[in-house]
Amino acid sequence: MQTGITFGLQLPRPWGPGSERRLFAEALDQVELADRLGFDHAWTVEQHFLEEYSHSSAPELFLAAASQRTSTIRLGHGVVLTPPGYNHPARVAERIATLDLVSGGRVDFGFGDSKSRVELEGFGVDAGARRAMSLEAVEQIADMMALEPYPGHRGEHFAMPARNVVPKPVQKPHPPLWIACSDDATVQLAARLGVGALAHSFFDAAEAAHVVAGYYETFRRECVPIGHVVNPAVAMVDPFYCHEDGATATAVGMRAHGFRTYAARHYYSFGRHRPGYTDLAANAEVVRAELGGDVPLRGGHAIGTPGEIAQHLRGLEAAGVDQVILTHQAGGLTHQQVCESLELFAREVRPALLPGEQERLRRREAELAPHIAAALERKARRQAPGRDAVPLCDAYGLSRETDVELVGLADMSESTRAAILELNRLKAIALRLEP
Repeated sequence: MQTGITFGLQLPRPWGPGSERRLFAEALDQVELADRLGFDHAWTVEQHFLEEYSHSSAPELFLAAASQRTSTIRLGHGVVLTPPGYNHPARVAERIATLDLVSGGRVDFGFGDSKSRVELEGFGVDAGARRAMSLEAVEQIADMMALEPYPGHRGEHFAMPARNVVPKPVQKPHPPLWIACSDDATVQLAARLGVGALAHSFFDAAEAAHVVAGYYETFRRECVPIGHVVNPAVAMVDPFYCHEDGATATAVGMRAHGFRTYAARHYYSFGRHRPGYTDLAANAEVVRAELGGDVPLRGGHAIGTPGEIAQHLRGLEAAGVDQVILTHQAGGLTHQQVCESLELFAREVRPALLPGEQERLRRREAELAPHIAAALERKARRQAPGRDAVPLCDAYGLSRETDVELVGLADMSESTRAAILELNRLKAIALRLEP
């Protein structure tokens, strides 16, 4: 089972003048540390306007910076918001490919559409159509990265003429695809689309085994890939804090992730929000006092001593989970606490997950190979259009006339007159060329 970390870039109030700068600087130090410690993935969310809960609104910039401070860890968008109201599909394709280039082919492309009204209404995205928008966009994004040129598209939620979207990614035909999953129905959708499932934490290993088995059963029988390759995998996000002392691990970890849970419920379940004024950290403390303890977490968690966490993760590994993504930064955890927790995990827990990893991966790939081939056969694959099928388009700027004005040429300076005559000569030559 692979291990990853995820950056939500949480920043509970109160904020000081340098709070956000310090948050990002420490997060980059953490991803560099995770790379040195041998973690497999670093994931970053895209979320907008979710004060305190997530200040990660431009993950492509964070991941680009991280790519220059790391060498082996894979860099995952967990996820890009793909309804076109958030991000134009061509811009997503360009950014993913560019990140893949500057990272040396280490990108994973997760996609999703958000459920928070703060985000949806902030961008004018129709909540009822968000999933349809996202799936239409992702199929086109995959085509943009894989096809040269991209033949264009006219759909229900997005239209674009034929263009060659550049640059192209290192990973051919495109990086692995994943989808954010907050329920079993979306896990099943992931299997049908041939993409990895980025799932929330499971209650226990038994639930994980049930979900993983259902995912792979559906993949084998029903997969019609949305992309040009498939990525059969189930990853899950787990609240995480590792400390040698069990009481400390519980007290610190549960409080930090209790805030994270409350903030998530605020934005996705029941909250009323006054932008710029609502104080989630203060409200979470009121809730904590009335509950008589920390806000309870949904499902299992990787909070505890190295031995407790190892036992928890071995159960998930036996259940077939392909990757556990540790929510290592949450609530009031300090940078020092985060780094010490990661280092302790890497030293005492991760080695227990490594023996036999390559052999398990080899067996899984062999077992899935015929099902992957069958899935790719079921896909109606678009091809890059031939030269004659690509319509000509005018490339000149809209501010320029089709002919350079020659009236008044005699009144112009010698240098201006020479430049205009040369431009007209260049145009006459260019128009004789076969586009």
